[in-house]
Amino acid sequence: MKANFIEHIGIAVKNLDEAIAFYTNLLGTGCYKIEEVEDQKVKTAFFMVGQTKIELLASTDPDGPVGRFISKKGEGIHHIAFAVDEISERLVDAASSGIELIDVKPRKGADGLNIAFLHPRSTGGVLIELCEKLK
Repeated sequence: MKANFIEHIGIAVKNLDEAIAFYTNLLGTGCYKIEEVEDQKVKTAFFMVGQTKIELLASTDPDGPVGRFISKKGEGIHHIAFAVDEISERLVDAASSGIELIDVKPRKGADGLNIAFLHPRSTGGVLIELCEKLK
């Protein structure tokens, strides 16, 4: 599997407004987009740092994936996302090499991306997201 670049780093936060203020001050640039992804029970905020994005993730439901993550591990890095071409083919490659898939086919994510996650049980404990721009 070939990744093109790090698309973004996802950071789970309890309070999106406070996190936006912190990262605006830290990075010296404003958030360029806030978006809710209802099926993932999350509200996101994006910052550009060079070619890589920082995605802040605030749960809209404590039983959602990010809500459960925060209750178990607290705030912090949630996932790393890699830009790929032909995401469906990359999922087949991953599965055939023994990587456990969370998503067997891509789904619509935030910021105009098709996404799919690889399970941390088979990736050294890191939740990995594959991303491809929607066509």
